[in-house]
Amino acid sequence: MSDEHRTVVEMLGAFALDQLDDHERTRVLAHLDSCTRCRAELDDIAPLAQPLRQVDPHTLTSTPAPPPGLDDSIVHEIRSQQARTGQVRPRWVVPVVAAALTAIVALPLGYLAAPSPPDQPVEPVVVAIEDRDVEAGAEVIPHTWGMEITLAASGFEADETYRVVVTSDDGRRVSAGEFIGTGDQEMTCNLNSSVLREDAAGFEVRSEAGELVLTSSL
Repeated sequence: MSDEHRTVVEMLGAFALDQLDDHERTRVLAHLDSCTRCRAELDDIAPLAQPLRQVDPHTLTSTPAPPPGLDDSIVHEIRSQQARTGQVRPRWVVPVVAAALTAIVALPLGYLAAPSPPDQPVEPVVVAIEDRDVEAGAEVIPHTWGMEITLAASGFEADETYRVVVTSDDGRRVSAGEFIGTGDQEMTCNLNSSVLREDAAGFEVRSEAGELVLTSSL
């Protein structure tokens, strides 16, 4: 086996996974034109490499990992086969097999994570602030179950509880939850109300003492 042949054999795994740069890829392609043995090796690798290309990492909720000890068991099995047959396998075998097994773990996770829920429209709203120490901005997000209010603010008195109420077009006052002030520290909180966006006339924030702090007309 020539040095060139040995080098190309060791590059076949990366070639099958499209991990070579242009120079290395051209070198492998040139060798494959004249080497039936390497073409046969590549045909063996291709079925393992194909599933890896179908994995979309953006659909995974966490980084998958093969079971503990899997790498050692693969290496042990390959060395056992070498001892029995006296045949030395090229070095691409271990990484490609390990990667294929990782893909087998990853594919079900990707299926469970997809499809992603559609993005919800976000509506910035104007707020009127009654407390001069408070700075705030708000957005509302319509949902099928009601309306979500995202409040980004600072200046709400630390450790004091504030209550948020949504008023509907027919005059109903429905709670959207509570939050605790963080003083000068900026905060972002999400508050939920069962009033649908198209039925909401506005919302307000009041202190524990019932003092009006913030209002918004929708």
